[in-house]
Amino acid sequence: MSRPRRWNALETEALQDCAVFNVSRTLAESPHTGKRHSFYRIDSADWVNVVPVTPTGEIVMVRQYRHGLRDLTLEIPGGMIDAGETPEQAAARELLEETGYRAARLEALGSVNPNPALFGNRVFSFTAHGCERVCEVANESTEETVVELVAQSALRRLLREGRIDHALVMAALLYFELAREEGDRNGG
Repeated sequence: MSRPRRWNALETEALQDCAVFNVSRTLAESPHTGKRHSFYRIDSADWVNVVPVTPTGEIVMVRQYRHGLRDLTLEIPGGMIDAGETPEQAAARELLEETGYRAARLEALGSVNPNPALFGNRVFSFTAHGCERVCEVANESTEETVVELVAQSALRRLLREGRIDHALVMAALLYFELAREEGDRNGG
């Protein structure tokens, strides 16, 4: 059985600038057959997701309207990494803007590709420890978030019930759970 190999990209054409992402088409050649095919890609800046934990152990979440879903969602804070920012700086900024909370300490959890069939960027997840409210929410003109504090013990139920159904939020929460389990095993 042959192994998958990388395709040879012959040319890429920018198709659309959509402000927060760009769409491109790449003509690529199959390494097995030599046939050419067009593939479409969404190019975006990298993103961050933050699992904010208060000193009492609650998770700081945001409820907001999402235009793709055309409904309200329950999520953790997150967003795009601005030019010149590190993922950690973006995590701290997004946490403060969307929730009004500041972390005593940020811990990197890992990163994932949002969907390798379409995206080339990464989503970096962090735990924000010791989060305390320090200011009002500072949403941008198209964003409106409302803060909700959620008990950690409720996370699995909210996921099973579909009340949290953003796949990238779920990935960050899995990283968070894995880090907690590892900390428990290591006496942390």
